[in-house]
Amino acid sequence: MSKLRQNIKTIIFGTDTRAGKLFDEILIVAIILSIVTVLLDSVSDYSQQYGQILYSAEWVFTIMFTLEYFLRIYCIQRPLSYVFSFFGIIDLLSVIPTYLSVLLPGAQVLSVIRILRVLRIFRVLKLVQYMGEANHLANALISSKRKIFIFLFSIMNVVVILGSIMYLIEGEVAGYTSIPKSIYWAIVTLTTVGYGDIAPLTSLGQAISAIIMLIGYSIIAVPTGIVTTELAFSKSNSENKVLCDVCEKDDLVGDSLFCRHCGSKIGK
Repeated sequence: MSKLRQNIKTIIFGTDTRAGKLFDEILIVAIILSIVTVLLDSVSDYSQQYGQILYSAEWVFTIMFTLEYFLRIYCIQRPLSYVFSFFGIIDLLSVIPTYLSVLLPGAQVLSVIRILRVLRIFRVLKLVQYMGEANHLANALISSKRKIFIFLFSIMNVVVILGSIMYLIEGEVAGYTSIPKSIYWAIVTLTTVGYGDIAPLTSLGQAISAIIMLIGYSIIAVPTGIVTTELAFSKSNSENKVLCDVCEKDDLVGDSLFCRHCGSKIGK
């Protein structure tokens, strides 16, 4: 790797260096400002009054993110590992809508352009790579997926049974016109959302509703406890792990010389 590419890689991926930290700070501010630009552009009053300013700012941010995207591809040994990674796709989605909106002019495709403009909000996901705790949360969710699936499957059985019972008790007069709609009511009640579009009229139905509400309060803590336990376990196991700057895998052993996923040299 040439010295220029090495220096660029140190700045872009070297979060523990002064230049790398400065680069990350500038990029975070740019991402936040670009998101604010997208949000303000969707407000008609601001769009009419500051449309030209917002349009110019959008192009400044797009060019900046485009330059960052190609620099990331240029400085790493395996460019495709970044291009097809999660953050590589997010980086591409954050810039391509602006260019496509220029290539697709005309009144007949205004709706398409509007959709492409909304896709710029994917820039908010660019911030995730600067939050170290996000990896611990993702690992905790992945580790607890089986337990959460069993939990959700059990809850689904509960709402199907209770929804069917309410369909038999209340009937169409109270708005329970079908079993699926009764299941919808059971889910809304169990999650304590309570839209109020359907409500039981009979005393027995109201009693069952009260039981469902109490069950809903009691089950909220279950998935929280599962994820919290896995989160603590994931964090304790990752203290001695090393992050690969190329493919961004963070499950490497502390004394690794090369990444076992992409083969890149660690710390180089």
